Amino acid sequence: MFPQSFIGVSVIMAVLFMAVGEVSAFDQTKYPDLRGEWRRGPDTGVRVARFPGAIFDPSKGWGPAQQPPLIPQYQARFETNLADLAAGGQGIGETYTCVSPGMPRVTNAYGETEFVVTPNATHILVENIRDSRRIFTDGRDWPAAIDPSLLGYSIGKWIDSDGDGKFDVLEVETRGFLGPRAFDSSGIPLHDDNQTVIKERLHVDKDNANRLVLEVTVIDHALTRPWSVLKTFRRQGDAQPLWPESVCGEGNNHVQIGKENYMISGDGLLMPTKRGQQPPDLKYFTRSK
Repeated sequence: MFPQSFIGVSVIMAVLFMAVGEVSAFDQTKYPDLRGEWRRGPDTGVRVARFPGAIFDPSKGWGPAQQPPLIPQYQARFETNLADLAAGGQGIGETYTCVSPGMPRVTNAYGETEFVVTPNATHILVENIRDSRRIFTDGRDWPAAIDPSLLGYSIGKWIDSDGDGKFDVLEVETRGFLGPRAFDSSGIPLHDDNQTVIKERLHVDKDNANRLVLEVTVIDHALTRPWSVLKTFRRQGDAQPLWPESVCGEGNNHVQIGKENYMISGDGLLMPTKRGQQPPDLKYFTRSK
């Protein structure tokens, strides 16, 4: 009869060998090389007044130039949002309070992006607010219930499109959203029912290993048809990127009170963000006589 301590050690060693076997089964060489820092690729001949990540379709300009295929109700909402922005408002979304932009806006790649491929998930890390995504690639099905979020729940699959024995395309579907969300900084709206389905197809350019191509298709009840756009990323030349920290709340001078957005001035006082804006209700403060 073996001593109990020997049996315990044997069980632990067996578990460790199983874990090592699982790790060794993941062959990184069968996946595309996505190491390094990636940035939004140059827009195709379009000069955009704001930073490139502010637009959803890189082939068009900002705002109305995006020509979103919206149904009349949501086109009217978009135009109202543009008027609010022109008057100094913040429009749809609350990114100014450091809330995640959500999907599909995070696909606009407005910051440094890193892709990390693991055995069960592919991670897209964005150093901005709360934009990092986890795409499950372990073969799971959709859960019976999804806890809604601004980024949604993503399931993906790596495929070998050319039959050379290596994965070269990542296909992703994302569901389970919260709102409000917008396509980009101009406030192109998505439907209030949050039944959005977003499909993505990601691959490295076969002629340029430092160019990543992302096709995004959004299916949403605010649209007259699925809206598909093509985005590109370019790998930065630094062999060891520094990954600068971005803390949205640090130095953020926006203040949201109720449904109104105000700002803190340089002298530390509350100030309006647009012409004619009324101050907040101060009934909980004792007023000096």
